Amino acid sequence: MPSHRWHQRLELFCLSALLICATCLYGAVSVYGQGRARVVHVFVALADNAHQGIVPVPAALGNGDDPGRNLYWGAAYGVRTYFRKSAGWKEIALLQNPSAAVLERAVFYHASGNVYLVADAYRGREIKKTITDFFEASAGLNKEKAIRVKGASGKEVGIFPQPDLAVYVGHDGLMDFAMERKFQGEPGDRREAIVLACASKAYFGPNLKPTGAQPILWTTGLMAPEAYTLKDALDGWMDGETAEQIRERAARAYAKYQKISIKASLGLFSSAW
Repeated sequence: MPSHRWHQRLELFCLSALLICATCLYGAVSVYGQGRARVVHVFVALADNAHQGIVPVPAALGNGDDPGRNLYWGAAYGVRTYFRKSAGWKEIALLQNPSAAVLERAVFYHASGNVYLVADAYRGREIKKTITDFFEASAGLNKEKAIRVKGASGKEVGIFPQPDLAVYVGHDGLMDFAMERKFQGEPGDRREAIVLACASKAYFGPNLKPTGAQPILWTTGLMAPEAYTLKDALDGWMDGETAEQIRERAARAYAKYQKISIKASLGLFSSAW
């Protein structure tokens, strides 16, 4: 009998160790029985009047070193502000200067979808680095270690650094410069991508193709990459909708906020190569 109890304790220890490893390496283990939490990583190039080829915006919105007021981050429809106010999403961490290029990192959790959203606000002058990091994440080449934050329960969790969905938000820097390298994707789990920038299908397509990531939403013309489009697209993604259904959701949101027709909005977005 003592031997039997010893084996039971050993089995329990091994199971606990496996769960801990799963948490550290593959993201937070869900308490809702849904398996590994999925991860969305959003790469935001802060709007920057001085260092980007954009139509100038008001100075406060276009200061690429001031995330708190920036058009794509702290303004009303910026990524951090909009998701903080969106039902279902809870900001669980805000990290200052996690790297030389990134001024702020906001981490959100969506309990019913079991999804972590990691959003990085890059200095406006670091737009090329932002796009490079987006392509690396799309290719499964992100070398960052597990992102460790306190989860919704207050306990520390490790968020898998290779996202299920990589997102770029900001000016289409590829209108101004080219990538010098090819981002050859790693084999493995399915990876998907969203690119909210002007004419992103034409400009990002040649670099995204080798990554192996599947585009589920990008654009065919000039647009305002504000967060309501991303939020509604993620609603569909979390619900397991098709890329075309996600495109329709995004188009409806864009039409509503930009006050244009659904037909015009649908023509602006694409969900395929």
